[in-house]
Amino acid sequence: MNNQTYTYSGMFTTALRWVAGWTYFSAFWRRLILENKLNPDEAGYIGEKFNHFLPNALGIKPIIEHLVSNPDQLWYAMVVFTIIEGIVGLLFILGLYTRLMSIGVFLLAFGILLGSGWLGTTCLDEWQIGVLGVASGFVIFFTGGGKFSLDNYFLSKNKAFTQKRLFGFLGSGKLPFNENMIQKTVLMGSVFIFGLTLFTNQYFHGGVYGKLHNLSVKPHVTISNATIKNNTLSFTVFRDEGADVYGSFLIEIKLLDENGSTVFEQNQTELSELHLNQIHNYYVAKVKPGKHSLILPLGAKATLYFSSEKFIRGNYTLELLDISGAKWESEIIAQ
Repeated sequence: MNNQTYTYSGMFTTALRWVAGWTYFSAFWRRLILENKLNPDEAGYIGEKFNHFLPNALGIKPIIEHLVSNPDQLWYAMVVFTIIEGIVGLLFILGLYTRLMSIGVFLLAFGILLGSGWLGTTCLDEWQIGVLGVASGFVIFFTGGGKFSLDNYFLSKNKAFTQKRLFGFLGSGKLPFNENMIQKTVLMGSVFIFGLTLFTNQYFHGGVYGKLHNLSVKPHVTISNATIKNNTLSFTVFRDEGADVYGSFLIEIKLLDENGSTVFEQNQTELSELHLNQIHNYYVAKVKPGKHSLILPLGAKATLYFSSEKFIRGNYTLELLDISGAKWESEIIAQ
């Protein structure tokens, strides 16, 4: 294929390049220009959004958990990530070092897909963004920037750096591969991306076969490490499902004995007035008292503590009641 073929193929994908570039540059624009979402002390901190990815991330959960457990490292990671998104998105729109930026788009989209492909209350929002970003980065790597790009402008001016063989790989114009290799790479890459699309669609949502599911619709809380010791009830809650835009709202905690009688209870008002020393949070998304309930944001994990003389040796059932009517239980053996 000659340079003219690449110029036209890149021209035909201009709209795709501009739109894909804006999806990443706009993240930088929103977080730093329109609002400051990199301030950990303000609502809307991007680190908390990143925490929302944790419960059902694919393959990269240990990385996410490490970062959300270490707020200082998380802040630096979010700053670096935001800057990279801004640079990649802007240069992709301008068509400068288009192929290098397409690799950046591919990797950013791949990370989004693995981290948040399960999120989306009404549609498969994050999954769609991820797979389409991966496909866009792959396609534009082969087409280059085309006629309406800075790469093409510098090529037309015969700038010295555009004459180097490496520019064909990093910028635009003719790829330094033979046609047979390009055909095989396109086919294998397309098969991989289509396979990735089907696999993640099935893994996150059951979208290929079986029963469809959406983990972003209904809140769910996992209870673990429930114990009663030295007149203290303690248990860990982890909000692992439901919408990322609002919390689970606990309005009642009950401890029932073997006969089903209530031994200990915390109502809606009492939960809204819990002391912070009764809550040990693990991540940046924090379980905290709200105006009318105890709020559990998506991805939040905390151990709760309650003291009472009513706790004696025996078998108990712990019940948590959400404002939606959802109820979660755990068995406890008091020591």
